[in-house]
Amino acid sequence: MVLTDGDVTLRPIKLRDQRAWREVNRRNRDWLRPWEATIPPPAPGAPVAQRPTYRQMVRHLRAEANAGRMLPFVVEYRGVLVGQLTVAGITWGSMCSGHVGYWVDRDVAGRGVMPTAVALAVDHCFGRVGLHRIEVCIRPENGPSRRVVEKLGFREEGIRPRYLHIDGAWRDHLVFALTAEEVPGGLLRRWHQARPARHEK
Repeated sequence: MVLTDGDVTLRPIKLRDQRAWREVNRRNRDWLRPWEATIPPPAPGAPVAQRPTYRQMVRHLRAEANAGRMLPFVVEYRGVLVGQLTVAGITWGSMCSGHVGYWVDRDVAGRGVMPTAVALAVDHCFGRVGLHRIEVCIRPENGPSRRVVEKLGFREEGIRPRYLHIDGAWRDHLVFALTAEEVPGGLLRRWHQARPARHEK
């Protein structure tokens, strides 16, 4: 599935994206490090977990996608890979929910790329996929990421103490959420209506 709005495209991550993905990550290492998930220290006697290689990561994402538990995308801006967005933790049955995680190249931050990408993903989840609720969990200190959900009108629900292992420690996260009933006309439409008033680039 390829999702596009103007200069922004979401498409499935591929093995052949490795060079571009690694280059964007390398240039943004200091920008991304404070917000990236890390592996907690193992219990005494347990094996030490290693970060996966790019190929292992893509294969894992594909397997989870094939199982209906994840939607892994890369974000392109004007045809260039500038980030990643993943809808993960997809749960069916009586819940029908998932959560969105994302990162973007610092060089294009502030241009509306990630709000557009999140809006595309949410509309796809509420429409074609059939989910009812989407969450985004963000460290309170992560101002740029918080601005994405604030621009889109996500509802802040509270804090989850020591929710994820980030940058070497268990970190608190704020929970933001939307349900399908809150955006009957689509989140992308609402974002387009809000952008002129916010003077986005």
